Amino acid sequence: MKPYQQIAIVECGEPLIKIPLELFAVESPHPYEKLGAPYGEHSPYYLRESVIDNLIQAQNYLHLLLGGWRIQIFDAYRPVSVQQFMVDYSFAQLVQQRGLIGVDLSPNQRQEIWELVYEIWAVPSLDAQTPPPHSTGAAVDVTLVNDRGQIVNMGSAIDELSERSHPDYYANSSHPQAKQYHAHRQLLLNVMLKAGFQRNPKEWWHFSFGDQMWAWLNNQANQANSCTARYGRVI
Repeated sequence: MKPYQQIAIVECGEPLIKIPLELFAVESPHPYEKLGAPYGEHSPYYLRESVIDNLIQAQNYLHLLLGGWRIQIFDAYRPVSVQQFMVDYSFAQLVQQRGLIGVDLSPNQRQEIWELVYEIWAVPSLDAQTPPPHSTGAAVDVTLVNDRGQIVNMGSAIDELSERSHPDYYANSSHPQAKQYHAHRQLLLNVMLKAGFQRNPKEWWHFSFGDQMWAWLNNQANQANSCTARYGRVI
């Protein structure tokens, strides 16, 4: 169990609704759908209603700072079945990258690879008290697109299983390119924070509003005014 999963969930019942994609940049088809993730009838481009409202606010803040720039939505709502698919896919990718064969892994090798997978991916839990953040409709993976329609280089790919995914990986670098990566990450962070989101401490791209991680991060910053999660697992 991760620390944020100890936060109580008081489900508010707010609906999961379609994101107005015309307001944002978006990859189509969805990156996980291209891999064969089993969404079924559930589109990945849905979020809770208030989360969408806040995401639109973040987009507006970005426009004030840099006209023509847009937030690109990489991923949003994710059923637990898709979470399981992506966890298994990531495990298989790491095995392949190391030149190993799954059935031949030793217990220690298997454990090491699973630990790497779960550095990024939440456990695909069906327990109502420990939902994966994306399965609540309250978490969204985002990046930036500049005024020329180009995806901004953040210094690592979304979902990259390496230390480069940590938000402050480039913070203390003196290299001009690294400084630019960090500035882009800070720009994204600032507009999302201003709109009420919190950022996953280990992923520069993952933001949430109203789920357990969001509540836990808020409580870390303001222990005198603790809050609970308002969104649990959807479906």
